[in-house]
Amino acid sequence: MASQTESGRPYIRLLVADVDGTLVTPQKELTERTRQAVHMLHENGIAFAITSGRPPCGMSMLVEPLRLTTPIAAFNGGMFVKPDLTVIDQHVLARELVGPVIKAIHGCGLDVWLYRGCDWLVRRRHAPHVEQEERTVRFSPTVVATFDGILDGVAKIVGVSDDLAAVGRCQADVRRELGDHVSASCSQPYYLDVTHPRANKGTVVRRLSELLAIPTEQIATIGDMPNDVLMFALSGLSIAMGNATPEVQRTARRVTTSNAEEGFANAVERFILGGSRLHSATNH
Repeated sequence: MASQTESGRPYIRLLVADVDGTLVTPQKELTERTRQAVHMLHENGIAFAITSGRPPCGMSMLVEPLRLTTPIAAFNGGMFVKPDLTVIDQHVLARELVGPVIKAIHGCGLDVWLYRGCDWLVRRRHAPHVEQEERTVRFSPTVVATFDGILDGVAKIVGVSDDLAAVGRCQADVRRELGDHVSASCSQPYYLDVTHPRANKGTVVRRLSELLAIPTEQIATIGDMPNDVLMFALSGLSIAMGNATPEVQRTARRVTTSNAEEGFANAVERFILGGSRLHSATNH
């Protein structure tokens, strides 16, 4: 298969998109142009998949409007599910690491959330960002008095704080203390996601390549956060959002507009479809 189209663009068979900050607006909504852009991909024989730090249930509302048929990569690649949320495979944190991760995050002054499958566990119902996250993922957390004894099946531990400097310090502390035993990255400036070391956006590209039998050089990726850089590095075409930091933008081959300015749809139309492909799709 040719690696480039006649126009010189990379030959793309799959687009993998981050969700928050990329696919949805700052208000966490899908625009009509975004839906149409994904439908145009389908019409042109290009597969579309999503990945996020969200739990599987937090992406189920995207399945119908985007007509998703590909595996969904939840928890930054910690769990792969079918569109009906049936588990394909997952990487959970080793039980002996759960306590030390919680202790490290608490030691930095951050709130802690735990995720097990579709269970979201918090200790304070009205802690910072809980209600915002509930609106985003469209399901409610379970409040527990303590995380003691909750060791098995933990897919993700999140440190939460509006002290962004503290979140950055905590990321460095967790990486220093737990080394290669976990993956620690920020899915938002105020969220530190701690997952299994194989649960990262680079793993997402590799696993989707295997599951869909599409070479990584024929995969495009689009995102906005530092944790998206790993998938940028492994894909044939990488696109950073306009709302990404300059550091993230420098790691991508292309930069589109922000998620408040139809950045996803603009990227699909300009960098994935373009010219004759876009014309044929819109006149399908």
